[in-house]
Amino acid sequence: MRSEATTVDEYLASLPEDRRAAMTAVRDVILANLPTGIVETMNWGMITYEVPLSVVPDTYNGQPLAFAALASQKQYMSVYLMAIYTSDAWRETFETEYRASGKRLDMGKSCVRFKRLDDLPLDLVGRAIKVCTMEEYIEAYDHSMSLRKNKQTRSVTTDGP
Repeated sequence: MRSEATTVDEYLASLPEDRRAAMTAVRDVILANLPTGIVETMNWGMITYEVPLSVVPDTYNGQPLAFAALASQKQYMSVYLMAIYTSDAWRETFETEYRASGKRLDMGKSCVRFKRLDDLPLDLVGRAIKVCTMEEYIEAYDHSMSLRKNKQTRSVTTDGP
């Protein structure tokens, strides 16, 4: 379910009351723990938390570098935690602590799906949001891009006749 809302308030107002309450609670936790410099906006039909293009103008897709996001899908809600995906240790800690909370973890690479607010350990979401500074996140992004470029360069130079 992609929203056509252009502002966060418009997006939240378009949700059914139970979803609005859950999304607002998660948003409040994200905002309380958001690293300095990351901005909240609407992008890709969801609430996003991004490194502005004025800080990192050269991204792989020309869009602001996504740090986190929050979305209401058809069957569930999602919080996207890209920062924990930049480090195996951070991701493993998140998954371990999530399971230790007694709540069922339904997670893709950086997407944590939940049907009700009670399914989500909000304190852990807060810690995942503040796991790194904006500068550390940019450094991890730059590192992953340099690895990708090196891999592409190697395949171009080694795949020839």
